[in-house]
Amino acid sequence: MAADQRGKAATLALRRRLLSNSCRLFFPEDPIKIVRGQGQYMYDEQGAEYIDCINNVAHVGHCHPLVVQAAHEQNQVLNTNSRYLHDNIVDYAQRLSETLPEKLCVFYFLNSGSEANDLALRLARQYTGHWDVVVLDHAYHGHLSSLIDISPYKFRDLDGQKEWVHVAPLPDTYRGPYREDHPNPAVAYASEVKRVVSSAQEKGRKLQGEDFVPDIVTMGKSIGNGHPVACVATTQAVARAFEATGVEYFNTFGGSPVSCAVGLAVLDVLEKEQLQAHAACVGSFLMELLGQQKAKHPILGDIRGVGLFIGVDLIKDEATRMPATEEANYVVSRYFFLETSCLCSVHCSDWERAPLLPLLFDPRPQTCWAHRVQPVPSLSSHFNQDNTKAAGALRPRQPQACISQPQAA
Repeated sequence: MAADQRGKAATLALRRRLLSNSCRLFFPEDPIKIVRGQGQYMYDEQGAEYIDCINNVAHVGHCHPLVVQAAHEQNQVLNTNSRYLHDNIVDYAQRLSETLPEKLCVFYFLNSGSEANDLALRLARQYTGHWDVVVLDHAYHGHLSSLIDISPYKFRDLDGQKEWVHVAPLPDTYRGPYREDHPNPAVAYASEVKRVVSSAQEKGRKLQGEDFVPDIVTMGKSIGNGHPVACVATTQAVARAFEATGVEYFNTFGGSPVSCAVGLAVLDVLEKEQLQAHAACVGSFLMELLGQQKAKHPILGDIRGVGLFIGVDLIKDEATRMPATEEANYVVSRYFFLETSCLCSVHCSDWERAPLLPLLFDPRPQTCWAHRVQPVPSLSSHFNQDNTKAAGALRPRQPQACISQPQAA
């Protein structure tokens, strides 16, 4: 509890002394010290409230009460490794199997997505007898050495591309080789993958499989809502090939009773609160609002996404589509964590519909958040300053727009 009373400056000084500089902070020019989370909200040491627009781990919201309760109750009874017989691990595997194609029926439990992807490589290599991998450009698969080797996002700055790694172009219809004016960009990008595979085969390399249903699926991060749990699902054939080595696969706390209790609770919340449909509904509403802004502001080049996974491409010039890097850095610094008193710089002309849409997960029952936002000056106004003031421009400013308080549903 003593650490909770430490000031932000003291915490930052200790971090700089004890942790590597390669372990980076968000907003390094003015780091935020977060001490509590609830639902979509996070709170700093001063009690300031933020909407978390970054986190891809708290899948059903920070500290969801059902998930916390499941972990607490199981922790009070037993938490040990998966070599003992226990119901939680088989119950969790069965629940996961109901969400996957029928042939994906063998499960391995681990602690992280990196571990899951590393095991998937081992399974594939044992089953096929080959090392070759096709990946998309800019892909990142984890922090283990085996995964850095197949992650263009990382290996281009390190040891370079291995001969058994084959990179296909990212299917980007805004900046890629096949754009929105192409008659069938999906087929074109699929053909690029086929070309990469054919080229590898011509060089004597081997690649496996033509069936659309995958042989291996990995899951990490969000299936535990922040608890360290991950999973690999595969077929009986792949699993048997792996077992034929005679080498045991063991992960000390992969599939522990607590981890599986948490995973089951996350699935319960996803189903009971219909969060997939919710994300589709709110994401569609947000995409509509962003589309209205795109029509008004030339800096918005492209808006794309599915559900609440949405990207906005900022550009300097519509013809060349040159990235607006400085402006993007400003937006990242200013708006990724959004104080609820200064939500964002968008304006909707039709707010009669807004109160009917809950914005994000809210643990309080019968509550709906309607964010009414007034217009603010264009982003470009923030960059008409002398370059010596650029660093200061990246720091949060007092808002010129506010949102309403929560409305009862």
